[in-house]
Amino acid sequence: MERGVRVHTMMRQRTSSSAIATATAAAILLLAAPACSAADGPDDTRPGTAPASAPRTPTAGQSRTPAAAPTPADSPPPPSRPPRAIPAVREFEPATGPGWRPTPGARVVTAAGAAGAGLADEARLLAGELDLGVAEGAAPGPGDIQLALAPKQPGGPESYTLTTRGGRVVISGPDQAGVFYGTRTLGQAVRADGFLGEGTVRDRPAKPQRGLHLDIARKSFTADWIEARVRELADLKLNQLALHFSDDQGFRIESTRHPEIVSTPHLTKAEVRRIVDLATRLHVTVIPEIDSPGHLGAVLRAHPALQLRDSQGRTVRGAVDISDPAAAKLVDELLREYLPLFPGRPWHLGADEYQALVYRNPEASFPQLAAAARQRYGAGATVGDLATGWLNDRAAVVAGAGRQPKAWNDGFFHGSKAAADPAIEVEYWTGKEIGARPPLDYLNAGRRLVNLNDEYLYYVLGQPNDFTYPTGRRIYREWTPLVLRGTAPVPARWADRILGARLAVWCDLAGAQTQAQVAAGIRLPLAALSQKVWDARTPTRTWTAFTALADELRRPPGP
Repeated sequence: MERGVRVHTMMRQRTSSSAIATATAAAILLLAAPACSAADGPDDTRPGTAPASAPRTPTAGQSRTPAAAPTPADSPPPPSRPPRAIPAVREFEPATGPGWRPTPGARVVTAAGAAGAGLADEARLLAGELDLGVAEGAAPGPGDIQLALAPKQPGGPESYTLTTRGGRVVISGPDQAGVFYGTRTLGQAVRADGFLGEGTVRDRPAKPQRGLHLDIARKSFTADWIEARVRELADLKLNQLALHFSDDQGFRIESTRHPEIVSTPHLTKAEVRRIVDLATRLHVTVIPEIDSPGHLGAVLRAHPALQLRDSQGRTVRGAVDISDPAAAKLVDELLREYLPLFPGRPWHLGADEYQALVYRNPEASFPQLAAAARQRYGAGATVGDLATGWLNDRAAVVAGAGRQPKAWNDGFFHGSKAAADPAIEVEYWTGKEIGARPPLDYLNAGRRLVNLNDEYLYYVLGQPNDFTYPTGRRIYREWTPLVLRGTAPVPARWADRILGARLAVWCDLAGAQTQAQVAAGIRLPLAALSQKVWDARTPTRTWTAFTALADELRRPPGP
């Protein structure tokens, strides 16, 4: 959509006492009014507007004579409306005034000194989007946008305040990410309406982890396509992109330590650095995932001696023999190789669906695993204990490099002699797999969870195994971060232990959709997710109004 497609003429008017009263009343309503249901009301209702009412018919005794038109002094301009953005802003205090729109000669200015430190990227990006000039450390002039760090500003990490007053805009936040998100709100408002209304936005995320989980192991995605998704995530104030790049079907990132395991096609390390650099500038953290001890089929094709075999000598698909020290050595070499490539703190270790544990009696079926478990943990130890030890050992490798380990929830086992390191974050996706338990089991144990509920947030190509493509409408209307499994939420008292959520794209049937079809299919689910992890309250917009705004804000499709 072209910028400034809707141009509004606004005139300055004197502020009378009645205008101040009107603005104050409107601010109270915008900040305190209860949210309506996303499924209620006419579909074209937008925040800050009221549906038109039918003309009233005078009752007996009422005059049909129209009232005299008010004088200009009696009719101050109405207070401005909140900027239209996805996700919607949480708080807006309207004011009476001209607002702001891009004008010739206007600039994006970073504050002088420490208040402007590190904001050059944000300034250049916004200036390029709005066709404005850039000035670092300069005093703001008429029509300018100033970006400033305010470490003591309330709101917490990633929060921001956006103030439009007297033809200027100031975006401030306690950190660079918050200021960046303020620029996203401003940019969306200009794309949607051509201007930004007078007043103050105070905005902050409900959850610290928000994003997309992408399976590039089963299906190769180009670097350009992934970069387009990074830009999409950033525009929606989503801050994580997880790359699952190793599985049975492929290993998709160049390896100099073990080139024999790499599939064709794959991303080069130079391409990954380009993706990570872009993501860093846009405040998106790239999370790598090398899944083990299962889902290692591509690695095992080059190292068949490390593949797990049962008591009959039959190989187990995708599973390494976790009793063999050589298997641990290989996986740890890969982890250490990729640590410098992915500087972000989160690191996903997988740990799901280790096929030895689906056998009725794993200890009898895999005597070598049972023996190794007893040797490490004593009499009565199980294969599950050995798998837990494997997870802890891999977690120690990445934690030792300052990373935050994560693992899928079915990689945490109940009632065994070994316990998973309590620092490992639980990525909760299912209650159906072997080893998976209801969310409350993990929460009661004191663990922190990230929501990837396969009922709402799994986009599985080809829709195998009873999966259906998720819809933005269903996420928007039914799901919240508390809904970790199925459709029922956990009690609200656990909200602080649920760190956020990601939409997951799994490429089980890789040929079922093209890159372009995947991008189109996840567009509205991502937008809906962004709304619910930024503000878990019931949205004020109807779904029809939300999708209409998403269409207005849509950028040209990427690769």
